Amino acid sequence: MLSLSILIEWRIGGATLSRFTAVSRVSDLTRLINTVLFDWDGTLFDSASTGLAAFQRTFHELGVDFSLEFYEANYSPNWYTMYEALSIPRDRWGVADALWLQHYGDEPANLVDGGRETILELRRRGYRLGIVTSGSYDRVTREIRALSLESVFEAVVTNESTANKKPHPEGLERAMQLLNAERASCSYVGDAPEDIQMGRSARVLTVGVRSAYPTSRRLADAHPDICLESISDLLLHLS
Repeated sequence: MLSLSILIEWRIGGATLSRFTAVSRVSDLTRLINTVLFDWDGTLFDSASTGLAAFQRTFHELGVDFSLEFYEANYSPNWYTMYEALSIPRDRWGVADALWLQHYGDEPANLVDGGRETILELRRRGYRLGIVTSGSYDRVTREIRALSLESVFEAVVTNESTANKKPHPEGLERAMQLLNAERASCSYVGDAPEDIQMGRSARVLTVGVRSAYPTSRRLADAHPDICLESISDLLLHLS
């Protein structure tokens, strides 16, 4: 049952609907869903402030001018677009990645508020879960292990798994292949416009959830099928 006290904005086909109409329409959209694929950073994993600090230390060591204003205007889940905007030579991208991982790895692993309860409840309800992320395999799988979630996710698709990065749908296509899942049964949950664009290109149900990352401010502009204020709200629509 949908609680009327929850503030949720619904957009179907780019139009904002009334709550009563939206609930009916979204119920139709989610009726066939049995597989939920998640972005990792910002969506489930609380990495925004830690990631920013790692970027600041990384670019300082590389002698690259990096400001908070630049970060807020240019951050993307595909970090290489930031590297390009900062005019970092392509042959230095690997060095930048290694430095970022070094600085980032000093911090403890934490999920966003309500993240653990949400994914464990979805599993209890019988949903199949997976991760599709731009993060590196070593880092993301280390964080999943640290959080004791290895048995929760049946597929984990990371940066190394695909040739094409977000918003290209290759990552989602790969996850669906691994799970032998039909498009109509899948949804993708993310906190950035690129996540929504990728989900739309893969022709799956798109769910946007707000996060602390700068890209989240533009999330509604990408017109996800469902736009949530917090990850816990997902449980209201996947019964």
